[in-house]
Amino acid sequence: MSTLMTVGAGLLVTVVDHQNYPSIGTGLWWAVQTITTVGYGDNVPMNLAGRLVATLIMLLGISFLTVITASITSTFVSRSRREQAPSDASTAMAEQLRELDRRLERIEAALTRSPPP
Repeated sequence: MSTLMTVGAGLLVTVVDHQNYPSIGTGLWWAVQTITTVGYGDNVPMNLAGRLVATLIMLLGISFLTVITASITSTFVSRSRREQAPSDASTAMAEQLRELDRRLERIEAALTRSPPP
């Protein structure tokens, strides 16, 4: 998707601002700089149409990077939650331990109520 956006932007800026971008190569170089948000500043559109294309590409580039970062972060968070979630075996063991604790409490209570022999 980003490759398609970059190529499309390079071709479009070559068409709308042919004076500053006389070849497809210069248009593609500008598009790569712009969409990756590097923007060296040595090659900028001078007419309104070129600036509109640049604005669109900058916004799309920033949005694309944001979506990719959010997707990667979401994957890490989901994996971390799965690893930290208690498994069925550990839940069953915890319930068994609680039951043993209740039984021991009943035994202790019974022992303290009955008189010593």
